[in-house]
Amino acid sequence: MQDAPMDRWISTFLQAQSAERGAARNTLLAYGRDLADFAGWLAQRGLHFATAAREDVEGYLIGCDAEGLSTATRARRLSAIRQLYRFAHDEGWRDSDPAIRLKGPGRARRLPGTLSLRQVEALIAAARDHSRDADRRRNICLLELLFATGMRVSELVELPVAAVRGDPRMVLVRGKGGKERMVPLSAPARAALADWLAERDAAEGAARRKSRFLFPSRSAAGHFTREGFHALLKQLALAAGLNPAEVSPHKLRHAFATQLLEGGADLRVIQTLLGHADIATTEIYTHVATDRLRDLVLDHHPLARASTPPAGGKGQVS
Repeated sequence: MQDAPMDRWISTFLQAQSAERGAARNTLLAYGRDLADFAGWLAQRGLHFATAAREDVEGYLIGCDAEGLSTATRARRLSAIRQLYRFAHDEGWRDSDPAIRLKGPGRARRLPGTLSLRQVEALIAAARDHSRDADRRRNICLLELLFATGMRVSELVELPVAAVRGDPRMVLVRGKGGKERMVPLSAPARAALADWLAERDAAEGAARRKSRFLFPSRSAAGHFTREGFHALLKQLALAAGLNPAEVSPHKLRHAFATQLLEGGADLRVIQTLLGHADIATTEIYTHVATDRLRDLVLDHHPLARASTPPAGGKGQVS
């Protein structure tokens, strides 16, 4: 295997990630892109995965920094390289791991962008008032389900229709790595789901082949795509009078989590509903809620708005 082309190293590694770890398709695509870029860099210098030393990996990462790639991108690429070499070492393709002691640039923990309840309601209203007749019930159902459950878009569009039969109060969702979790449905989401199912089933009634997806389409995957939903959301944002650049599928997921937290939900519950493996990922939402509480006090507390000190005093009371 040491003499095999680098693209074969990558394909074998990705197959193992899929079979042994249940890596999601989007994760595998990202690994593939990052490793192909590293392979191209090595090939230009007459190197190979089998011969690259620690200095070579460091040189590649320095080059990524010089290109102006973000901290997150550089951290992701190093993660892919580390996992490839860990796999190669375990398989006996290499006697040493040149990436084992390398430290990444670290990822900046940015506060997640989110949407207010008013903005979400405006998007749902746009789906109801500005969609084509043929798409109206589907579009409303997509938005109501996403906001009611906090699902990832990939989880939403890949949802099997069998999971929502019988007017369920809870839906089983298959998330990253094949992990399953239960998410509750709100009354508006259940109503939108019932309307869409009735239309979907009527349209599919005489079809020879029945789709197993809740949102079937003619795409290669057989279901409404992530890209299609992204484009739909931009159109609805325009119709709702919102800036499309500030509206994204992931911000709907963030809105779900933020609204729950501000409503008093336990952080562990939100972690479970979102399908986060690590509570630290969920904890970042506490900063969003804290910022909003601070702004609320500054905007509405009478003493916070006072521009002059109270009568009889020279300053604020501690």
